Amino acid sequence: MAFRPATAAPLNQLAEVLLRGESTLSRGDREVIGTYVSSLNDCFFCQNAHGGLAQYYLRCDMAFIDQIKRDPSSTPISDKLKALLAIAASVQKGGKHVTIEQVEDARHRGATDLEIHDTVLIAAAFCMFNRYVDGLGTWAPQDRQFYIERAPRRAEEGYANYDPHK
Repeated sequence: MAFRPATAAPLNQLAEVLLRGESTLSRGDREVIGTYVSSLNDCFFCQNAHGGLAQYYLRCDMAFIDQIKRDPSSTPISDKLKALLAIAASVQKGGKHVTIEQVEDARHRGATDLEIHDTVLIAAAFCMFNRYVDGLGTWAPQDRQFYIERAPRRAEEGYANYDPHK
């Protein structure tokens, strides 16, 4: 992000809208979607940075977030979030992998069309973010505690005004 501020600004604004903007999905649920997709893409930085935020918003520990990443269907999260994560996993493979049955299942479990839309867009955006971070070989702290400790500040500041030098 620091290398090219002209591209960082719109990327961070997109993250701000998707993860912190008005939505019937909680910030925690949206961070879980980004974390889950990042784990499927094996992007260490994104799954831990956003996992730290997810655990902060959901008031849980990283072990719970790790459980969601391993097997969301057997984790004690809402049926709606499980259905949305199934859609996100399909998007991660490719947009055409999302099925009508998955969309209908999500609706049946209480997801609105806007929540399904936002899930697809979060998943697609995170595929791009993950490839951006990993494609540039971005350095990331390997101590996961770093991301947990940083989460309250990131939650307060958001993404739109992100300064990579802080």
